[in-house]
Amino acid sequence: MTNKLYKRVALLVVLVLATLALAACGDNTSTTAPAATTAAATTAAATTAAATTAAATTAAATTAAATTAAATTAAATTAAATTAAATTAASTDTSTAALPKVTGKLTIWHSYASGGSSEGKALEEGLKLFKADNPQAQIEVLEVPFDQLFKKFETESAAGGGPDLFIAPNDSLGDEARAKLLLPLDDKLAGKLGNYSKISVDGSKVEGKLYAVPESLKAVGMFYNKDKVKTPPKTTDEMLAAAKSGVKFGFNNDAYHQFGLYQAFGGKILDDTGKCVADQGGVADALKFLQDMKAAGAQFFTDGDKFQNAFKTGAVDAIIEGPWGTGDFQKALGDKLAVAPIPAGPKGPAGPLTGVDGWYINANTKNADQAVNFGLYMTSPKVEKLFVDMAGHIPAVNGITITDPITQQFAQAVTTGTPRPQVAELSKYWDNFGNAISKVIDQGADPKAAVADACTAMNAANNKK
Repeated sequence: MTNKLYKRVALLVVLVLATLALAACGDNTSTTAPAATTAAATTAAATTAAATTAAATTAAATTAAATTAAATTAAATTAAATTAAATTAASTDTSTAALPKVTGKLTIWHSYASGGSSEGKALEEGLKLFKADNPQAQIEVLEVPFDQLFKKFETESAAGGGPDLFIAPNDSLGDEARAKLLLPLDDKLAGKLGNYSKISVDGSKVEGKLYAVPESLKAVGMFYNKDKVKTPPKTTDEMLAAAKSGVKFGFNNDAYHQFGLYQAFGGKILDDTGKCVADQGGVADALKFLQDMKAAGAQFFTDGDKFQNAFKTGAVDAIIEGPWGTGDFQKALGDKLAVAPIPAGPKGPAGPLTGVDGWYINANTKNADQAVNFGLYMTSPKVEKLFVDMAGHIPAVNGITITDPITQQFAQAVTTGTPRPQVAELSKYWDNFGNAISKVIDQGADPKAAVADACTAMNAANNKK
């Protein structure tokens, strides 16, 4: 509104006030024309004043509304950001705060230093997080060499002793569950494994019962040095040709690392009844291939540490090994490290065993609930992330971001491998076929005869005809 308008309004207001003052003094003389004029003026003044007030009120309201809207938007934005931050924190932290606190004493066993220092260090860091969140817990940790872990546990548990829980792959899960050395966990884990992958949960079961808190998935692949192996072999024929041309391959001379080659050559160890059928073809061909690889210059190791060190130091250019070696190999080779699937054979893709690492609870424990809560904490997303980043583990828990290309390759490998059978008959495979492989590689024995002998011994031990 202009200054002129304000002045006119003010003058009208003065006239109205003067008229009212005269009336109050008792001047009752009726003057029609001035009264009408005054009334009109009064109405005009009131209308103008009301319009002015309304305009001012509207302006003020608009300003206030804008201010309120801005404040509301800012508050909403801040709240959304806070919620997003909280959600991100929760997804990273796993809501370990929601897990029951461990307050008692627990003894745990592991063999993670046997798989490379990176696994051992990841476990140490995970235990630091656990202790910070569970200050009243008392944890005693014992490292047991991997080649002694299962035997030591089985011996001590059968005698009524052993640790409260231990972490290991499911190599001996079936035997230990059937011997009632492990605590069934279906009731204690009911409703608590919804965020764990199906393959990890299934791999923790024997005859439908759950016996572990799953931690990670594992299968072997072919690590190689990109400076020495420009194009990784995709088939066993290409692998043999590469060895003959000077590429140095390394093998761990045992029955686990070679398992994937059986399928590649069309063989298998057991049929659906648990009978050994390795002597019916394929398995002997796989061992003949290994024999040919040795003749072409490949090196075979019976010591796992020497096997890994040969690759880290450049004594060999490529090896078949699992993701537990990733952290140490990356430190040694840096950007030169890569991984590829085990080469396919004449009968199709290789089928390495897919195993599940998990926390197994001793049937003798007096602290079962505490042990289960410990296992849940140590497989929570923030601890799983440590093992992914530090040791190349493939997490059992869904939703963990894997950024490392090596670990991503293994994550694919475990989904296409052969799930480790938990049938009782498999327990007779390891020694019999470990001996067969040694005879073929170390002594130059005939692969067909070695496999036939191993299969016969395996069936005899399992009472199979």
